[in-house]
Amino acid sequence: MNPLYNYLLKLADDSFIMGQRLSAWCGEGPYLEEDIALTNIALDELGQANNFYVYASRVIDNGKSEDDLAFLRYEHEYLNAHWTELPNEDYAQTILKVYVFAVYQKLMYEALSHSADEELSAIAQKSLKEVRYHYTHAASWMKIFAQGTEESKTRLEKAIGNIWEYSKGLFAKVEGEDDLVILNIVPNVDVLYDEFLSITQKDFAEYGLEYPTNPFMQPKSRTGYHTEYFGYILCELQYMQRAYPGCTW
Repeated sequence: MNPLYNYLLKLADDSFIMGQRLSAWCGEGPYLEEDIALTNIALDELGQANNFYVYASRVIDNGKSEDDLAFLRYEHEYLNAHWTELPNEDYAQTILKVYVFAVYQKLMYEALSHSADEELSAIAQKSLKEVRYHYTHAASWMKIFAQGTEESKTRLEKAIGNIWEYSKGLFAKVEGEDDLVILNIVPNVDVLYDEFLSITQKDFAEYGLEYPTNPFMQPKSRTGYHTEYFGYILCELQYMQRAYPGCTW
């Protein structure tokens, strides 16, 4: 398998599944402005996914379009991190998911902006502008939850306790990724993870939140193994293309 193709799918699948998850809040947000803000974040993620899928379809050059890559692969062929497919649950968990993912993407796109691959660099630079807003928005909500009411802080702490063990999976590698690091095409995710820890620890201290200390992290992100929630996501995503093969509109 082409290492660059694998890597592009990793980036695309992350954004695609995260965007799909967040889109479930459309029309369900706590108030109108926030409803629109979160929907826009979902749209940003879907747009980023499309850019990576378009590039991946050219790299692999096997006749598959970006839509084929998005909608017509089997479960084990998706390389997204488990974090993106976790349920939204309440708004505290949703904001936590957006916050962690934004920190990850901000670090990733900052590094990819200097990639030796000019097209990957260009996509990253464009996406970085969006992700900086995602981080600012989610970080503001993290502070509101942490320093708001007793219930809001309890809900956020519960979300951290429930899903933090999936956070390191965002930094899992795909097959051939180390070769791309040597060629200065992609960054070393081990270095990015250290930066992630530094940023989130500083933020948690500012918010007045206790940083998770349990060293256990869920394994097998980006290996084709998924959580029990992923199959349900694909059922929704793939229904039209599976029910009406080749349909266009």
